[in-house]
Amino acid sequence: MPRRILQGVVISDKCDKTITVMVEQHFMHPKYKKYVRRHKKYAAHDEANSYKIGDSVKIMESRPISKTKKWVVDSKVGGEK
Repeated sequence: MPRRILQGVVISDKCDKTITVMVEQHFMHPKYKKYVRRHKKYAAHDEANSYKIGDSVKIMESRPISKTKKWVVDSKVGGEK
């Protein structure tokens, strides 16, 4: 099966080798026909501790690394600083 890839923004880099990524989803409400925003936070594995708060990143689904980490940072979105 193909691995899911999500895009989001780093909101925390306090843990060692772990970042927290917030992924926002836009969808149309089935009854009210209005676009709604939902967000969810994912813990992702960052081996080199290279990503900082505010970076836009892509995360890829992987094997469970810990109790909460099941995602790995795939790449940085946009240009390098």
